[in-house]
Amino acid sequence: MSSYLITCTPAHGHVVPLLQTARHLLSQGHEVSFLTSRRYADRVANAGARFLPLPEEAEIDLDDADGAFPERVGLTGPAALRFDMSNLFVRPGAAQLSAVRAELAARPVDAVLTEPLFVGGALLQLLPEQDRPPVVVLGIFPLGARSKDTAPFGLGVTPSPGPIGRLRNAALRMVAEKVIFGGVQKEADAMARREVGRDLGGFVLDWAGRSDAYVQFTVPEFEYPRADLPASVHFAGPLPPSASDAPLPSWWADLDGSRPVVHVTQGTIANSDFGQLVHPTITALAAADVLVVVSTGGRPLDALAGRLPDNVRVAEYLPYDRLLPLTDVVVTNGGYGGVQQSLAHGIPLVVAGQTEDKVEVCARVGWSGAGVNLRTSTASPKQVGDAVTRVLTDPSFRANAERIGAAMRDSDAWAALDEVLSGTVESWPHMSIAPGA
Repeated sequence: MSSYLITCTPAHGHVVPLLQTARHLLSQGHEVSFLTSRRYADRVANAGARFLPLPEEAEIDLDDADGAFPERVGLTGPAALRFDMSNLFVRPGAAQLSAVRAELAARPVDAVLTEPLFVGGALLQLLPEQDRPPVVVLGIFPLGARSKDTAPFGLGVTPSPGPIGRLRNAALRMVAEKVIFGGVQKEADAMARREVGRDLGGFVLDWAGRSDAYVQFTVPEFEYPRADLPASVHFAGPLPPSASDAPLPSWWADLDGSRPVVHVTQGTIANSDFGQLVHPTITALAAADVLVVVSTGGRPLDALAGRLPDNVRVAEYLPYDRLLPLTDVVVTNGGYGGVQQSLAHGIPLVVAGQTEDKVEVCARVGWSGAGVNLRTSTASPKQVGDAVTRVLTDPSFRANAERIGAAMRDSDAWAALDEVLSGTVESWPHMSIAPGA
């Protein structure tokens, strides 16, 4: 059996899938330590892993970034992207690396498993192989590996084929790396020189593609084709959904197949303003012959102010394993896990998200033909209504969703992860620094 160290930025959407990974590895008999925020200590302990706290300098509440950084409020576009990359992800990197190094000096670790925004992992993989364990990236949001066939990650720009498309990608890459994120890149390189004696080795948002192994939790059918895909990248298929203990609401019997079901959600984090997507969907479909099923993501039901139309049903949480087989369209702001669960059931989507990684998730939904990308974070009722009508009446959307879903159902994420980890650990040179040195 092996010993693994999982490292994770302190954000709910990152911690949850990495805890799934921890539980799987523990079930296989491996030892697992989990480095993240103290806010998640109980969750880590409940999963059975050994909890390690991030240093105070890296203890940032990414689930309330505006509260942690009031100066972030009101920033949009490139300014917001630069602020987030610098303050939320790059600057904690040195403290993250310090914590990892302390753990490596204290006990044997066969591999460090991390996610692409844990910059301490980018710094660790710059060390000589004999001085560290392998760094394995877990792709819990869209693949960010640099390619001549794709635009830079974070822009939400879909591929354009041929030489012209590659020229466009090169131009966009230069703008992203030198203009939009030029200052952030200099900051990351300076930090890397201080910590490990060399530059980061490439663009900060591309570092995961330079890791020792990159396990992407999706199928190729939901990713942009890349002729130059690094050999280190392995498609595993989506993570299996966690078991849900959410009770069935009293109205569950209304899902009897007598009319199409449209499920709308803004997830469990980006749901403070239901005016972005939930309310527009309710308004758009109030007179339609559909049943609108709303999940508030844990917010109280009265957060949906006003009298709801007769065709709306609401619950704080819903068991997806039972809801999705009864659903015809999912309307969402583009959370990676929820989108993949929907596609695994062959359900087409209407997506509206332009923040964080959601802009890339939504771009892939539109590109793949599995749904309509509204290209906004705040949709109008007309936009949502027109898109839902398109998805319900054009069979190509469901056909594409089913095509991707079939590939997902044929995958086995845990088996793929186990194979990658086994091969990576077995082929890795022994560390020259003994634990405790």
